[in-house]
Amino acid sequence: MSIPPPPGPHQPQEPQGQQYPQAPQYQQGPYYGMPYQPWGQGYGSFNRPAPVNGFAIASLVTGILCFVPAVGLVLGLIALSQIKKRGERGKGMAIAGSVLSSVGLALWAVTLSTGAASDFWEGFKEGARDNSSLSLEKGECFDSPGGMEGFTYDVESVPCVGRHDGEVFAVVEMPGGSFPGDDKVTEVADDKCYALQGSYALDAWALPDTVDVYYLTPTRQSWRLGDREITCVFGHTDGRSGLTGSLRNDETTLDADQVVYLKAADVLNTAMDSAPAEEYVEDDLPGHKAWAGRVADALTEQAGMLRDHRWPARAEKPVGDLVEDLEAARKEWALAAEAADVDAFYEHYDTGYELIVPEQSVTARKALGLATTPPSYGDSGDGSDSGGGDAGIEV
Repeated sequence: MSIPPPPGPHQPQEPQGQQYPQAPQYQQGPYYGMPYQPWGQGYGSFNRPAPVNGFAIASLVTGILCFVPAVGLVLGLIALSQIKKRGERGKGMAIAGSVLSSVGLALWAVTLSTGAASDFWEGFKEGARDNSSLSLEKGECFDSPGGMEGFTYDVESVPCVGRHDGEVFAVVEMPGGSFPGDDKVTEVADDKCYALQGSYALDAWALPDTVDVYYLTPTRQSWRLGDREITCVFGHTDGRSGLTGSLRNDETTLDADQVVYLKAADVLNTAMDSAPAEEYVEDDLPGHKAWAGRVADALTEQAGMLRDHRWPARAEKPVGDLVEDLEAARKEWALAAEAADVDAFYEHYDTGYELIVPEQSVTARKALGLATTPPSYGDSGDGSDSGGGDAGIEV
C-alpha cells in the first residue's frame, strides 16, 4: 500500500516522445550517475600476481552472511575445483566459505525443524503491518506526504483537532487466499466504504460538502506480507486541502435522543436509496411501484420508532409534527405502490414526496441539537433526511 516518493533532483529524466506507464519503483537514497568514464587499462603490469577466484570470494561472503548457506557451500566447492585447474588464489577463502556455509546450513535445518523460522516470518510480517498505513484504526486522523490522491507510501498519525489529510471511519478485513487483483480490491473497497460511512457519521447533514470518501487498499506486494485490510477514510474532495476537526458523530459523540432520531431517519434513507435504475417511471412502472412500497414500509417503521421514544420537552412537539407528516406521506406512497398507471403513480408520488423533503425535519433537528442545513443532493432527486457525496476517488 505504499508508493515511492516523488522523483528527486538526481533521478534520471525520461526520454522525450512516447511515454509508457511504469510500476512504482523503490530506491534507497538518491540516484547518482557516473559523470566520468573509468580509466582504461592502457599498460600491462610486470610480475602480475595470479587473480583471486571470484567464486571463492562469493563463497566467503555468502558463508559469512548465512542468508543462503547452501549456495555458499556450492560456490566454495566450485571455487576449489577452479583454483586447482587454473592456479588462481583464494583457496583459503573458498574453504572458509564452505565451512561457514555448512555451519549455517545446519543451523537452518535446526531452525526449520523447531518452527523458529515460521515464528520469525510471522514476526516480520507483523512488523511490516504495524509500520504501514494499514496500522491506522477507526477514529484516527493522519497526514499523507502526497495528499489523498494516487498512491501513498507512508502516513503519520496526527490529532484530529488540527489540520489533517484524512480521518479513518472504518477498517475492512478481506478474506485470505491469493491476491484477487487490483480491480477486485477496488470493487470491494467501493462497496464496503460507502456502506459503512453512515455508521461513523450518523448525521450526514453534519458532513461538509467538501468531504469525500477515500480508501487505502492492499497492493500485490503488501498482500504477500499478510496485508488484508481496506482502510476507509474521509478526506477533502480535492485531495489536498485537508480537514480540521473530527467528523465522527455516532453513539460515542451523540446523546441517546439524537441517536434514536438519526437511526429512524436512516430507515427511510435506505429505502429511498433503493430506487430503480430507470430514472423515468414510464420506463419501469413495476420497478417504481415496488420502490414506492418499500418507501411506504420504511415510513411506517420510522414513524413508529419516533412515536415510541420518550423525547425531551423541547422536542416533543417538533417530533410529533414530523410523525404526522411521515404518516400522511406513508398513505400516499402506499397508493403510488398500487397505482394502475403512470399518471396515478405521479399523482401520489408528488404529494408523498413533498411531505418528506429534508426541510420538513429542520424544526425537529433544531430542537434535538442536530445540524439544520440540508446537504446538497446534486441531481439525485433524493428526498431522504440524509445526504453524502458520491465521490469514489481512490488512494
